Amino acid sequence: MQNKFIMISFTAAIILLVLGYVLYGAFVEKVFGADNKIKTPAIATPDGVDYVPMSWWRIFLIQFLNIAGLGPIFGAIMGIMYGPAAFLWIVIGSIFGGAVHDYISGMLSIRQKGASFPEIIGTQLGVRVKQFVGIFTILLLILVGAVFVSGPAGILNSIFSNISILWWSVIVFVYYLLATLLPIDKLIGRLYPIFGFCLLVMAGGILIAIYTNSAPIPEIWNGIANQEPKKLPIFPMMFISIACGAISGFHATQSPLMARCVKDEKTGRRVFYGAMIVEGIITLIWAAAGSSFYGSIQGLQEYVATLPPTANKAAIVVKAISDNWLGVFGSFIAMLGVVAAPITSGDTALRSARLTIADFLKFDQKPIKNRLIVSIPIFLATFILLQINFDILWRYLAWSNQTLSVFTLWACTVYLRKENKNYFITLIPALFMTCVCTTYIFYAPEGLRLPYNISVIIGLVTTIIFLSIFTLKKSEKLKVIMEKVRGM
Repeated sequence: MQNKFIMISFTAAIILLVLGYVLYGAFVEKVFGADNKIKTPAIATPDGVDYVPMSWWRIFLIQFLNIAGLGPIFGAIMGIMYGPAAFLWIVIGSIFGGAVHDYISGMLSIRQKGASFPEIIGTQLGVRVKQFVGIFTILLLILVGAVFVSGPAGILNSIFSNISILWWSVIVFVYYLLATLLPIDKLIGRLYPIFGFCLLVMAGGILIAIYTNSAPIPEIWNGIANQEPKKLPIFPMMFISIACGAISGFHATQSPLMARCVKDEKTGRRVFYGAMIVEGIITLIWAAAGSSFYGSIQGLQEYVATLPPTANKAAIVVKAISDNWLGVFGSFIAMLGVVAAPITSGDTALRSARLTIADFLKFDQKPIKNRLIVSIPIFLATFILLQINFDILWRYLAWSNQTLSVFTLWACTVYLRKENKNYFITLIPALFMTCVCTTYIFYAPEGLRLPYNISVIIGLVTTIIFLSIFTLKKSEKLKVIMEKVRGM
């Protein structure tokens, strides 16, 4: 009977995420100033390929599936090994970081006629930053495509073992090619509701199982001390491990796809802010499942330690939980949901890469021939990356993903400042993520491997420099305005 009461923090966290959408989401929408009188790109310039008006619920599902890759599942399971602090990061990060990041970047794309991510960054931070971010974004999107071919292929092989991982990779690859080339409403628009059903059933099934099994989920008040077995520090490591379930730069590369399909601006809160909150709930569910299925966080750590170094540890844990809690049929649907998550991010990642390159080159994408010209090099690069070990790809994806969120948050902050709006809603997350990403690259095993204290100091100094530059630019702008007023 006692275990039935060890879910208060988990239940409260879900309630807070919902309240975050209702209350803080409405506040952020008001700060931005969504206006249905302004024509969206889908209404003003439809082209039948990328600019296609669609219903809000269909756009929501596509946006949700675009952003819900392996991160909210695999990242949650690996991130919960740091302890209950993961629950705090998922809730706070989703409401005040990720959802704000996704909403404002999506709305900026709508206001800039469906502009791709580098175009949005360039408008706010300058041409040089735009060029750097453009290259960085394309590399990230191709990296996402590679990771989300390898991941689903391995999971599908565990379900249908009679088909090899190689052939599953080929099948996923062919699907990605079609999804990248065809008009958005022909394949993505039709398949995503099915994928979305599988993903939501999977999350709902695991959520019900958590309560019916009286899962022993750790409570926040029992301590948030670091429990990571290798004693890697919570800051910055956990904030990189749990990315898509709290804040993710990759999301800003996906928002323009739906910004080109939204019929009115008031839909933006449901599509962009709402999809991030739902992803946060799924991350919370899998973090709770991972921490409770083996009896405790330590039990999860001990089980993972027994797995081969080359094994996809999170995928094995997900399958074990699904098989045990949901039965044969439920597990089958759950695993399809787990497959749908990365596939529906991988296809739109490569589609975004095509659109980003096309926008950069001013290359019309209506003719299929032009789409092929841009897509073929992208798929060749993706194939080359597939030859690298999955764990290595995942670690670099995690860092580059969070680094991209830094650029997005600073661009959003500059925009809000220019418009004389409350820019603190993005400034505070921008400062935090700047410190996280800088500290990580100097400290992490795949980074420069400097001592922890030195890495943290470098992260703090870098953050202070960024804030100083922002403050200086703000002062210069104020000075120019005052001079103009005096001259009137």
